[in-house]
Amino acid sequence: MEYKKKDLTGTKNLSAEEILFILETAKKLKEINSREIKKVPALKGKTIATVFFEASTRTKNSFEVAAKRLSADTISVTSSYSSTLKGETLLDTVHNIRSMKTDIFIIRHPLSGAAKFVADNIDTPVINAGDGTNEHPTQALLDILTIQEHKINLKGLNVAIIGDIDHSRVAKSDIWAMNKLGMNIKIFGPSTMIPANIEPFECSLASSISDAIRDADVIMMLRIQLERQSKLLLPSLREYANFFGLNNKNLSYAKKDAIIMHPGPINRGVELNSDVADSPQSVILNQVESGVAVRMAILYLLGIQKRRNK
Repeated sequence: MEYKKKDLTGTKNLSAEEILFILETAKKLKEINSREIKKVPALKGKTIATVFFEASTRTKNSFEVAAKRLSADTISVTSSYSSTLKGETLLDTVHNIRSMKTDIFIIRHPLSGAAKFVADNIDTPVINAGDGTNEHPTQALLDILTIQEHKINLKGLNVAIIGDIDHSRVAKSDIWAMNKLGMNIKIFGPSTMIPANIEPFECSLASSISDAIRDADVIMMLRIQLERQSKLLLPSLREYANFFGLNNKNLSYAKKDAIIMHPGPINRGVELNSDVADSPQSVILNQVESGVAVRMAILYLLGIQKRRNK
């Protein structure tokens, strides 16, 4: 099989076969990260641009590490240092960077649909590193890779996704991808943070955190997306922690071998307590490790495809 799409803008438009193919590629490349010399020449001579108009630590660093381990050169553009401050449009910024013979763009933007807009207007591959409240496909892929490494089969797994679903692009990408792989999803959070219509997501809405977690194989806790909310949607962080946070008491409703996930950064004592975040069931740092492998895989697949199409 080949990954034949020019871009990766979301998991909603990926097939189950494409998702599994990306993950298999990531598994093969993950071995590179354990070598003494963590570098292969797969993308030597390629130039990859990270164009980030939102703050990021894990995602941006993960992409840059992935690119360098494949021997690609990187260009880093942020809103603080770009000509958008002078009135230049996003597309003009991209076209200017593209004129430097850039081979792949990685774009994070506060507006939903920004990455696809760029992808539809240039012939260079584009990877969505998070757009508004829409999608964050590589995060979903690394989440599923992490689950694969801890569970035998994906099909039939019970997944609880808890928190600010409405503003979370991670939740949406996870739900689109997990559904295609036959996983059962329950969501839960404050009513003000649940989408008005959940029918398109093909998941069930839990009535309480214990209901969401009951018999779960995987528990995904989400960060409250305060920066994407136009108004305050909860009375206090303490109340949120009491009703929607994960602690050892409500963790007891899950299966004994349930794994605990979080896309980061963690608000300790809010979404989950430290004793849970640092417990043997937590795979949060495994997610970070998986992120480098998944991003290596998609950079490699888009890079070699561009080479084939020349």
